[in-house]
Order: sequence, then C-alpha cells, then structure tokens
Amino acid sequence: MLHTVNKSPFDRNSLDSCLRLAKKGSAILLIEDGVIAAMSGTAESSKLEGALADHSVFVLGPDLQARGLDASKLIEGISVVDYGGFVDLTVEHGTVQSWL
Repeated sequence: MLHTVNKSPFDRNSLDSCLRLAKKGSAILLIEDGVIAAMSGTAESSKLEGALADHSVFVLGPDLQARGLDASKLIEGISVVDYGGFVDLTVEHGTVQSWL
C-alpha cells in the first residue's frame, strides 16, 4: 500500500497516524506540506528516521521546491520523486491511503 501524507507534522497528526497504522513494507509519500516532515534536524525528524527501517519513504520534489526547501537537507534514506514517480508509486502499490 502507498500512504500519502499532505499535512505538516507541526500542524496536524496525520504523519503520526500513518506511521502508527502503516504495515511493515508499505511505502510513504510526503506531498504538499507533508514534505516538511522529511527535513533533517527538526523536532519531528526522528519519527521518519525510525520509520525508514520498515517503510520506503519518498517526497514529491516539486512540493519541496514550491516551499523553498533544500533537497540536500532531507533525512538520509528518503528519496525524491517527480510527478511521474508519484504515478509509478501509485501503479506499483495499487492501493493508496491518503492521510489528511
């Protein structure tokens, strides 16, 4: 299953809910303001660092750019995808759970 999170972890608990309920091996794609969670050195970064042991984590590159975030400051192990990569993840996983 592909899980998408579109809210900042500093604004809502969507990421927390996703990480608590996503099954091992699921993929997580951070989109819109959710990309903020992928930045290293924040109060929330340890959650995603721990999740990388059980999940593949991705961020949507255009959403990083739209928010002025530097991809070089991402948590190590998180992959950046473009819109085509978003589509590929959707096709690969078949089922998408959106955490709003």
